[in-house]
Parts: sequence; structure tokens; C-alpha cells
Amino acid sequence: LSKNARKRLAKAQKWEEGREWRKSMRKQKSVERREKKRAEKKDEVARLAAEGLEPPKPTFIKPVQVPITIIFDCDFDNLMLDKEIISLGSQITRAYSDNKNSKFRANMVFSSFGGKLKERFEGPLAGHYKSWKGTHFTEEDFVAASEEAKNRMKNNKGEVIYLSSDSDTTLTELKPYSTYIIGGLVDKNRHKGICHKRAVERGIKTAKLPIGEYLQMASRFVLATNHVSEIMVRWLELGDWGEAFISVLPKRK
Repeated sequence: LSKNARKRLAKAQKWEEGREWRKSMRKQKSVERREKKRAEKKDEVARLAAEGLEPPKPTFIKPVQVPITIIFDCDFDNLMLDKEIISLGSQITRAYSDNKNSKFRANMVFSSFGGKLKERFEGPLAGHYKSWKGTHFTEEDFVAASEEAKNRMKNNKGEVIYLSSDSDTTLTELKPYSTYIIGGLVDKNRHKGICHKRAVERGIKTAKLPIGEYLQMASRFVLATNHVSEIMVRWLELGDWGEAFISVLPKRK
């Protein structure tokens, strides 16, 4: 191995060795946040009682599962470096979390799920993905996965669209019983247009999010995988692309 390769390997090993410590720190912070919230709630109840008022009853709104499917095309293992696969794993996990905690949940499918990405989910990420609700993992490609999604939604009236910033078509809305495909690729823009090309070759429609119509971006329009899915989930809740973009995209963008 070259000197730089050895440095990268040592850095990766050090990162993995610190995984349990980072996990314990996250748990500790989570406990501290819960304790802080309980203390604040207790103080608020005491204040209301002193004023002779009843504390408001907590309300719970059950999330609504909508007949829309988001497919993550994970067939890019051979185009990514190890650190990029690690990043994609984090983005996928974040995308699932955002969808799970949303008022309106889409169905999520991870196609071409295998190779190094699956090894990471099985190994360092301890296979937690197997307990994810409302998700499907398949070794089939995005075309076969989109057909399976139609069958699960029990309706063939929807569209199948591969999202690509290189598309000439702009997405105006998310339609019921439709399937939207996101390229699971982290490559620092080395492989420009590859998602658009593979969609066209397979006869799948393409469309881009209407970012330019609502925001003036400080950097390129190609977004992280989890940002794309979160924007879509937020649109389901807000019904407004502008508000969805602002609520999701980092301010530096």
C-alpha cells in the first residue's frame, strides 16, 4: 500500500474503533435531552397549577401512510470509494428516519441492495435495517422494484419517474400511486449524468425537483440522497415546494 492508502486505512480503522464511544455519547445526550424536557414539563405544570389552570392534554396524530413509493437505486457500489459507501449508508438511515417521523409517510424501497453497502448494514450497522417498518430491500434493479411497488400499491395508474437534475422535465407534484426513484450515489460529481443516462436507457421517465423556481442556490443543484427524499416527504406535509426546500436544505446551499 502507498503511504496515503495506509493513512486512509488507519483513519478508517480509528473511526470504526470509536463507534461504540460515539454510540454511548449519543445515548447520553438523548437521556439528557429527555430529562431536560421532563424538567421543563414539570415546571410548566407547577406554573399552571399555581395559576389555577389545567395543563393541556397531549395530542397524538397518527402518521398517514400514503400510496407513494420512493425507491433508492443502490446499484453504484463499483463507482464509490469506501468512505462514500459509508456516507451513503448514513444518508439512507437518515432518509428512513425522516420518513418514519413524518406526518405523511411514503413507502420506501431499496433496490440492487447488495455488495459493500449491504455488508456495511449487516456489519458495522448491526443489521438494524431489518426492523425498519414500511420498507423493502431487494436485490432486483430499480425497474423490477418499480413493478413490485405498483403491485403493492394495487394500482397501475401512477407514474414511474427517476429523479435527475439533468432532466428537461420539472416535477410539479407527487401523484398518488406513483413511484419516484432516487440514485443512491455519493461521488462528488465524478460521474455526471449517470442516473439520467441509465433511466433513459431503461425507458424510465425523468424529472428534476423545481429548486431553481423557488431558491437561488449557492452551490450545484445535485443534492444528497436524504435531502431529496426529505424534501419529497415534506412536500407531502406542506403541499408547497418552496417551504419544503427551505425546511430541508442547509442554509449554506
